[in-house]
Amino acid sequence: MAKKLWIQYGPAVIIFVVLMTVWEFGVRLFEVERFILPPPSAIWATFVENFDRLVHIGWFTTSEALGGFAIGCTLGILTALATARYVTVRETLMPFAIAANSVPILAFAPIVNNWFGVDSRLSKMIIVAVIIFFPMMINTVRGLTLVDPAALELMRSYAASDYEILTKLRLPNALPYMFSGFKVAASLSMIGAVVSEYFGGNRSALGVFITQEAALFRFENSWSAIIIACVVGITFYLVILAVERFTIPWHVSFRDGS
Repeated sequence: MAKKLWIQYGPAVIIFVVLMTVWEFGVRLFEVERFILPPPSAIWATFVENFDRLVHIGWFTTSEALGGFAIGCTLGILTALATARYVTVRETLMPFAIAANSVPILAFAPIVNNWFGVDSRLSKMIIVAVIIFFPMMINTVRGLTLVDPAALELMRSYAASDYEILTKLRLPNALPYMFSGFKVAASLSMIGAVVSEYFGGNRSALGVFITQEAALFRFENSWSAIIIACVVGITFYLVILAVERFTIPWHVSFRDGS
């Protein structure tokens, strides 16, 4: 078991250690000023010193990411169910979904902040929801529509209703696609929450903290907040991965990896 874990995660650990070592000694060797790039040791010392405060602001932003994740994924799945059921709706909405997904979220953030208020958590949740809505919708539509034609024909030969086809064929087939969307959404939700706060927000927010500390040239504090954002994003992704393994253990990707 230990050997398997090392083979799977060992290279990533080695690369991380090498990068941190090169960063630490490279900054000291070339005498890079801390306001340009502080060494990892200084960032870690600041992180430990301000741990309680960082956890507090980290949870504030995490709650915005979770709220936006729930809204965006729910709307994405519901829209996918409608577009997968009706061909006309799918052919009409998919081009708009792809086009809207190409618009940078930075263009939406000031508008949404103006609608719901700069300090409102809802404005940040809406921005996160917009970011993850389209990946979730597109992945779910693919899973619902790319079913085995032979399996679909078999169910129809047994006079299965549309509801039975949906629950017993389309949704099980869509689960791997949906979890791919969930994993993408888990990463994007934290990114969206932090970036949306760059345009203003509560003082107890990671994005606001990062921009304020950077403006005051306290880059150790900014980097320590980035550590919190990374930890939350990775944890969120791992939770989705664990739920995926529990929900669809029959999927070929897990069988091949066992």
